[in-house]
Amino acid sequence: MPLYEYVCEECQHPFEALVFGENQAECPSCHGRKLARQLSVPARPKTEPTLPTACQSSGPPCGPMCSRFPQN
Repeated sequence: MPLYEYVCEECQHPFEALVFGENQAECPSCHGRKLARQLSVPARPKTEPTLPTACQSSGPPCGPMCSRFPQN
């Protein structure tokens, strides 16, 4: 289910719409169907590590990024 960005050509209202299959989007402001689809830019991925880098546990290492993981 793709999310598209549109601008209504009748009232110039910008909006986003989920479009399923062959369905056509409709302006939520004026209910017009003359729409200009805009170029959507994907979100930038996170650059932060998602695994912990400093583990405070007394158990076994929590993964390869753990500071207590044995290095070869």
